[in-house]
Amino acid sequence: MYNYVLRRMGFMAVTLFFVTVIAFAVTNILPGDVALLILGPNATEESLEALRTQMGLNRPLYVRYLDWVVGLLQGDMGQSLRFSEPVAALVAERLPRSLLLAVSATLVAVLLSIPLGVYAAVNQNEAPDISASMFAFVGISMPIFLWGLVFILLFAVVFNFFPTGGYVPPSEDPVATLSHLVLPAGAMGFALTAYIMRMTRSSMIEVLGEEYINLARAKGMSQRVIVLRHALKNAVIPVITVIAFQFSYAFGGVVVLEEVFFWPGIGRLTLTAIQSRDIPLIQGCIIVVALIYMFSNFAADLLYAYFDPRIRYGGEE
Repeated sequence: MYNYVLRRMGFMAVTLFFVTVIAFAVTNILPGDVALLILGPNATEESLEALRTQMGLNRPLYVRYLDWVVGLLQGDMGQSLRFSEPVAALVAERLPRSLLLAVSATLVAVLLSIPLGVYAAVNQNEAPDISASMFAFVGISMPIFLWGLVFILLFAVVFNFFPTGGYVPPSEDPVATLSHLVLPAGAMGFALTAYIMRMTRSSMIEVLGEEYINLARAKGMSQRVIVLRHALKNAVIPVITVIAFQFSYAFGGVVVLEEVFFWPGIGRLTLTAIQSRDIPLIQGCIIVVALIYMFSNFAADLLYAYFDPRIRYGGEE
C-alpha cells in the first residue's frame, strides 16, 4: 500500500503539471487584450503599454509560465483582475461552500441510489426493476440545471417550502443554511442518483449470480442476509468508482447549478472570471477543480482496500 500511494502521488504530480500547462496555454490564447479590458476603450496606447509592462504581459510565455508555477508552489495564485484581491483568498472563501454543496448532493445520491439499485437487482426484470430503470433513464436524460429549475418551480414557487436561492453562512444561522442548501443539493443529488443506481444494479446482478451466493441459498440463508451481508459488500467496489466520479462531476457541475440557485461558490466565481476575462482567477479555479478530481479518485482507490482486503496495491500476488 505504501508503494502504491507513492506511485499515485507521483502520477498526480505529473497530471497536475500537464493541467498547469494546459490551463496556462488556454487562458493566454483567449482573444482580447487584458490591459484594454481593465483600462477601457478610451485608454491611450501609452497607458496600455505601461499596464502590459506592469503585469508582465510583454514577456515571453515560458517566462510568465515559470513565474506562475513558482508562485503556485509558494501558495501564490496571483492577483485577481476583477476583484483586485489575491486569487488564493477568493478561492479559499468560495471553496468550502462548493464542497458543502457537492458533498451534500453526493450524500443524497448515495442514500437514494444504492437502496434503489439493490432493490432493482433483487427484483430483476420485474415491475420494481423496470420502474427503477425508467427513473434512471429520466435522471440521465435531463441536465442538472434543468433539475434545478424543476425543483425551484415545484418546491419554492408552487409549495413555497424552501427559498429559491441564496446562501447563509452556517456561523450565522445553521437552520437557514440548511434551508438554502436543500434545493440545490437535492436537484444535483437527484440527477446523480441515476448513474450510481444503474452501476449498483448491474454489480449486484453480477454478484448475485456467483457460485458462493448459490451455495449460501442452498444452506438456507435468508435473502436479507445474502443480499446485505455477502452480495452488497462485494458489489459495492465498482460502485465506489462511480461515486467518486460523480462527486467530481458534481463539483464541476456546480458552475451551472450555483448560477441557477445564486450559490456563491467556486462555480459562480469561475463563471465571473470567464465573463470578465480574469486570467489569474480562471487559472486558479481550474487548478482547484483539477485537484478535487484527482484527490476524489485517489480516495476511491484507497477505499477499495477497505472494502476488499484481497486487493494488494504494489505487493506480490
